[in-house]
Amino acid sequence: MIESFIKINDYNIKVYSLNTVVVGTGASGFNAADRLVSFGQKDIAIVTEDINAGTSRNTGSDKQTYYKLTLSGKDTDSIEELANTLFEGQCVDGDIALCEAALSAQCFLKLVELGVPFPRNRYGEYIGYKTDHDPRRRATSAGPYTSKFMTECLEKAVNEKGVKIFDKLQVIKILTDGDKLRGILCLDLQNIMDPNRRYVAFNCKNVIYATGGPAGMYADSVYPLGHYGATGIAFDAGVMGKNLTEWQYGLSSIKPRWNVSGTFMQVLPRFISTDENGNDEREFLFDFFSDKGDMLTKVFLKGYQWPFDVRKIDGGSSIIDILVYIESCIKGRRVLLDFRNNPGGEDIDFSVLSSEAREYLERAGATFGTPIQRLLHMNAPAVSFYKDKGVDLNSEPLEIALCAQHNNGGLTIDKWWQTNIEGFFAIGEVSAS
Repeated sequence: MIESFIKINDYNIKVYSLNTVVVGTGASGFNAADRLVSFGQKDIAIVTEDINAGTSRNTGSDKQTYYKLTLSGKDTDSIEELANTLFEGQCVDGDIALCEAALSAQCFLKLVELGVPFPRNRYGEYIGYKTDHDPRRRATSAGPYTSKFMTECLEKAVNEKGVKIFDKLQVIKILTDGDKLRGILCLDLQNIMDPNRRYVAFNCKNVIYATGGPAGMYADSVYPLGHYGATGIAFDAGVMGKNLTEWQYGLSSIKPRWNVSGTFMQVLPRFISTDENGNDEREFLFDFFSDKGDMLTKVFLKGYQWPFDVRKIDGGSSIIDILVYIESCIKGRRVLLDFRNNPGGEDIDFSVLSSEAREYLERAGATFGTPIQRLLHMNAPAVSFYKDKGVDLNSEPLEIALCAQHNNGGLTIDKWWQTNIEGFFAIGEVSAS
């Protein structure tokens, strides 16, 4: 890396010339930098607006999921099957789906070697479970902070390799010459009032763009506060997009912003709504469901069918998302989960649930008591998490909304993750992968 200065319109601009700049310090950005060094490319640096911000480090859920090829049990799986599953979601090209499937086990086991504490059984199998409409048990989790653990382990690996990290630099312009990348221009957030230190430029052959999804688009969002994304800067430079309207939505708490998936749903809380002042409480799901067993089953299934899926509205669990949306966005009422009491205010007859839901709760030893008692039995850390954030589920309801969680579209890439701008690569959520 070579340092120099240029002067433009009376501004002195420091310029760093190097091979590759990675933009973003989430899991994908750190992993890209770590891989590049491992492959022998050491003339690289990372640029980030705030190394401690971003989605990877600051979001989670009941049991934050990592998705991979099945590596345990008797269930059959293959690279082709995983690629087909990814492709059938209709938001990823087939060649990219095949690449992701082929490298799935390698990438997962790298994280294991770096220290991410994914669970395994006494025989060494990395056990899995079904998630998000998946036909196989490909999901695994290191708990509610899985992506945080991943980011921290990858950051440690990058630091050990001596990769230079430029913190507090905000990318404001991608520099191109026709369809070829030339570099990036950044704002130095620590010296913004000094005109001679305000701007920093990077002259490079490659940029790996790992800036996350365009989180600032939605009022109801589970993205962490302060994360907005930088997709628009890429569009301004001529990078093409794909499937930009395709988003993942799901039920999340508002304060704090956190997915209420997994056991939050499986313990069968009450869904209540109130007016804006917290009065006129009512259990609005009963307005739609005439069969209580059907209602409880749909709530249970929301646990591992968390993202909204249009195919699961009629007769499926995504009807719960629709009912929450109607109650909050159309009727203007606040929607809350009440773990203190059972739906309908009476003991649950677990025999009225579907066999899938009933047997799951029986195996978990959770066919008793109130939702909070079941949650403490099945996932006590979830209760502690909210208490640490100022919400005591033992004594108060939890306000939720149908929130934007992930952009399934993004910047158009090929099977090398390169965009239509030569030398400009997009990875992670910002890419259409």
